[in-house]
Amino acid sequence: MSGERDLTTLLSGMRPELNDGRFVFCTLPGTDVPEGLDPVATVREPEGLTLVLPQEAADRAGLGYDHVTGWITLRVHSALDAVGLTGAFAAELAAHGLSCNVIAGFHHDHIFVPADRAAEAVAVLEQLAVRSAR
Repeated sequence: MSGERDLTTLLSGMRPELNDGRFVFCTLPGTDVPEGLDPVATVREPEGLTLVLPQEAADRAGLGYDHVTGWITLRVHSALDAVGLTGAFAAELAAHGLSCNVIAGFHHDHIFVPADRAAEAVAVLEQLAVRSAR
């Protein structure tokens, strides 16, 4: 099942959804996820293993982090080779002073924004979708 590639369709159909909770990015040496942790995502880098975790899980495990985020899922099924979606929403968020960290899954793009501005980020993305549908 291939995803959508048309940028206008992707933007107008984003349907951003804020997931419950607060999420953090932690890093550990090695490549193995510690037992008892269930990360949202992992990334292997030469410097260590990045874990994206609920903040409560990181706190329970005693893991350090610098930035607390809200997790927004774009409910449109974007193709992995679609062009322009990330750039468009990142530019729109940046225009509102919102940083974002993006992880692409097979079906959806996932955006991590400052937790205290997550609802605002959803509203910005919803406005972009409405403008794109015109």
